[in-house]
Amino acid sequence: MRLNLAARIGVWSAHHRKTAILGWLLFVVLAAGIGGASGMVEMTNAENGAGDSARAEQILSDAGLGHRAGELVMVSSAAPDGWRAAARELTAALGETGEVTGLAAPVASKDGKDALIVFEMKGDAATASDRVQPVLDAVAGVQKERTDITVHQFGDASAGKWLGDLLTDDFKKAEFTAVPLALGILLVAFGAVVAALLPVGLALTACLAAFGLLSLASHQLHLFQTTYSVMFLMGFAVGVDYCLFYLRRERDERAAGRDAETALRIAAATSGRSVLVSGLTVMVAMAGMFLSGLLLFKGFAVATIIVVFIAMMGSVTVLPALLSWLGDRIDAGRVPLLNRRGKRGPRGVPGTRGTQQSGGIAGKLLRPVLSRPKFFAAASVVVLLVLAAPALGMKTEELGLEKQFGSDSQLAVAYRNISEAFPGGPAPAQVVVEADNIEAPGVREALDGFDKVTVHRAQNVAEIEVPLPHGGSDLTELREKRLPAAFDGTGARAYVTGETAGSTDFNDQLKRGIVPVFLFITAVTFLLMLFCFRSYVIAVTAILLNLLSVAAAYGVMVAVFQHGWGASLIGSEGVGAIESWMPLFVLVVLFGLSMDYHVFVVSRIREAHGRGLSTPAAIDEGIRRTAGAVTGAAVIMVAVFAVFGTLSMQDMQQMGVGLAVAVLLDATIVRMVLLPSVMALLGERNWRTPRALSRLPVMDHGEPEPGPAAVPAETAGPVGVVGTAPRG
Repeated sequence: MRLNLAARIGVWSAHHRKTAILGWLLFVVLAAGIGGASGMVEMTNAENGAGDSARAEQILSDAGLGHRAGELVMVSSAAPDGWRAAARELTAALGETGEVTGLAAPVASKDGKDALIVFEMKGDAATASDRVQPVLDAVAGVQKERTDITVHQFGDASAGKWLGDLLTDDFKKAEFTAVPLALGILLVAFGAVVAALLPVGLALTACLAAFGLLSLASHQLHLFQTTYSVMFLMGFAVGVDYCLFYLRRERDERAAGRDAETALRIAAATSGRSVLVSGLTVMVAMAGMFLSGLLLFKGFAVATIIVVFIAMMGSVTVLPALLSWLGDRIDAGRVPLLNRRGKRGPRGVPGTRGTQQSGGIAGKLLRPVLSRPKFFAAASVVVLLVLAAPALGMKTEELGLEKQFGSDSQLAVAYRNISEAFPGGPAPAQVVVEADNIEAPGVREALDGFDKVTVHRAQNVAEIEVPLPHGGSDLTELREKRLPAAFDGTGARAYVTGETAGSTDFNDQLKRGIVPVFLFITAVTFLLMLFCFRSYVIAVTAILLNLLSVAAAYGVMVAVFQHGWGASLIGSEGVGAIESWMPLFVLVVLFGLSMDYHVFVVSRIREAHGRGLSTPAAIDEGIRRTAGAVTGAAVIMVAVFAVFGTLSMQDMQQMGVGLAVAVLLDATIVRMVLLPSVMALLGERNWRTPRALSRLPVMDHGEPEPGPAAVPAETAGPVGVVGTAPRG
């Protein structure tokens, strides 16, 4: 019997279990310890941006003119000038903190009922949020003592502290919710405490090691602050799923009468091989984000590749060692009413009650689907297109902190009130002017045409603050008309940065970057399907089905988070836009994850067809035999992703809901209805191999020989993708 790579790794781990288990623990401890000690390096504003705004930030950084954290405090009263006494007290209190600089005199609003106090935090803006608490206390103290006024504060430091505290709380919430939820699902699936704890424990240790390695990587590739959350989301979901496939196969083999060593070898050769194929597919898809041209996505790519690789390797190395060590103790802690395996027989074993139960719902669904494939293909496409329809009006932007926290939050209320009283105040444009000689007559004359100008003579750089009361339209006029009219012919170069400019430039780069990313992942999908099945029909079908899943997920995201339809049901709200990085991220992640399901299901259909069954019969058998595994994997994914949909940050909510909906649609409508109906309509054309492809290696889609201890079909992986399956 020839063993494939996954089987050889599994057999070695089982025979050297002490080395495998201790080696894994040592790796996790060292990776987490060294990475934690090194700390994470976050990207700068220049690194996170694109276009002119990133260029402006880089000029300031190179000149040693990094931004100080600016703060705005608005004092409001019922009557005009009723704020003056409170403003004097507040100005004095802020000065006494010793943390502020550039404290300006209050500026009154048009109606005289509001006053805006502008200042900056001393020191590095990157650490200002750690030092802003005395300032927050000073503002809160004045508000508490004076009931005749209302105080609102908004700024880089105060918002940064809110964000840091919220991310910490959200990450704890995600961890303490996702872990018990996954554990509960596994407990229902296996009916035993130890069997349920094993996948969760391995997934968590994989995430822990990945956190450490990512911290080390951040010293070379600086990261965005939410990258750790993205890593945990992906790592925990795929880590549990990979272990679930492996463990379920081994338990079914034991229940089918295999001895421990044979059961473990078959699990390694089939489910272990599926894990390797799935993991490599996800990692290759994630690598497409390197083509986006944005450091944010490069960080996401590194994070997901690291955590998926570690989860994959843990599943094929330390898991077989643990299963070999535990033996029958894997069923320890059996839960009454949940553990009924012994009564009904292993699921998927031919001739047992488990065979009828396994895929029973799928079997009932498939009968009408295969009898009327045109109707169900058209109906499922219509459903997906209806869900996708809102995506036609998708608007993307870098959501400001006032939108991230929700409209009722103190930060959002402060931003909104300050914006209404002082248009353009919270988010003005910053023009950075660079010249060979900033004191040249022509340059000085151009600078004199603006109100708020700061000249840095030694660096030959000037900064201009320009309010943008009408947002994007004012930005366009500033860039295309006002700045060229002022600086053309002077030899100076002017670049616009700030919140509005940064969001605009980021979106423009995304629009340019999504094309090469899309071409890359579709090419990878096509080649993988072509290599596995030697059929361009199946390859093209896989791409089209994935695109329908993505489009439907986009439509739901737009409906919920842009328009607010049903957003209150998950404690969210419509903010008028989708976070700018979300569409590309969801596209890449879904293409990677859905290939796991697709290869798994189509492999089983190809196996049945290879044994001589007609295409409709092969579709029926393949779908039924994979229904249980696909459903279990999807439930874990949807549950973990849905947890992130309940967090406080708007972008985390969008990511969680978008991925949960995408996986749910992919595992139900797409794989259980649309795929079989389309394949039934195509018939034998599914398997035609053009002469130009005849030299491709033939993948063995066979299965272990049937018998009393036949391999349970519902947990079988894409046999033959990596090597041949062991014969029982």
